[in-house]
Amino acid sequence: MKGDTAESRLCQIFISTGEVSGDLQGSLLIQALKRQADALGIDLEILALGGQRMAEAGATLLANTSAIGSVGLFESLPYVVSTLRLQQQVKRYLKQHPPDLMVMIDYGSPNLALGRFVRKQLPDVPTVYYIAPQEWVWSISRRNTQEIIRISDRILAIFPAEASYYEAQGGKVTWVGHPLVDRMQTAPSREMARQALGIAPEQLVVALVPASRQQEIRYVMPIIFAAAQQIQAQLPQVQFLIPLALEQYRPALEQAIQDYGLQAKLVDDPSQTVIAAVDLTIAKSGTVNLETALLNVPQVVLYRLNPVTAWIAEQLLKFAAPFVSPPNLVVMEPIVPEFLQYQATPDRIAQEALEILQNPDRQRQMLSDYERMRQKLGAVGVGDRAAREILQILL
Repeated sequence: MKGDTAESRLCQIFISTGEVSGDLQGSLLIQALKRQADALGIDLEILALGGQRMAEAGATLLANTSAIGSVGLFESLPYVVSTLRLQQQVKRYLKQHPPDLMVMIDYGSPNLALGRFVRKQLPDVPTVYYIAPQEWVWSISRRNTQEIIRISDRILAIFPAEASYYEAQGGKVTWVGHPLVDRMQTAPSREMARQALGIAPEQLVVALVPASRQQEIRYVMPIIFAAAQQIQAQLPQVQFLIPLALEQYRPALEQAIQDYGLQAKLVDDPSQTVIAAVDLTIAKSGTVNLETALLNVPQVVLYRLNPVTAWIAEQLLKFAAPFVSPPNLVVMEPIVPEFLQYQATPDRIAQEALEILQNPDRQRQMLSDYERMRQKLGAVGVGDRAAREILQILL
């Protein structure tokens, strides 16, 4: 630790993540780290690659990476140059100002590159991977898995299956639970959320969550909006709410609302408030699916990639995953409907959504399955458990 004194110990932690979900998870971790550091008498300084949420939680951002992220081969090409340039800047900074500890949160390839650098150039800096890449779901070879283990002094797992996988491969793993469990403690009720958004109690409302990455504006949003158009034709009283993930997506979303003729409102309020208020969510695959489940809202999940990427993954790389949405991955059962690539058509999405909206038995079954899923996510206090594990390495 830097500048230790009898009164306090100065500790500098570097956190690296990207995308909207990483920014959220990073902000929750920072809040917990500050709580635990105060209890231990540690003067904590946090530097980060992340987004606005992490900055608001108290991190000093070296760069904003909340909009830098993609899934797929061709989808990542627009970010290659900017990511490499940013990584070179960060590596130079870290070499000149080595932190006491580095935490990586998801953000596969960029974090693997930074982890390799720290392991080689700064071998005395301990490293923690919190929310490691989901190799336990879709690993094609053991190479990435072994790389993650090699660059991580400790892996803090959020899923039981994730912990078992990395431990079986030789990693030093601690299962802490999923951080969204903590976030739900301050979630608004349906009534509170509707009041905050000015929605009448009897109004039928569906949330559309099309994009937290630029590529999803192109490949996912049109499917969701076309499905919403069909739902609106069947249920003219429906109102759509669309939480805005990043300000830069506003023009595309506003134009699409107009083009598809939707009775829809783009909402700046947190996605948690929007989802808590609705009767159904139609969303791209991601953290939002788990948030929806924890808020006890029925949902339909979909995802689409560039068709060439999908073909390469399926035909050449033999990619196969049992599920992609987190609620299904937690229990390894199809508790929420998910439609991928060519199965993700407006007709199928609309049909499934209408069935759920109009069938109370389907709704009850999904909520019952959510309760089973919830039991596998760990007890409240996830962030504090993760923070204690991280700070303990420094003591």
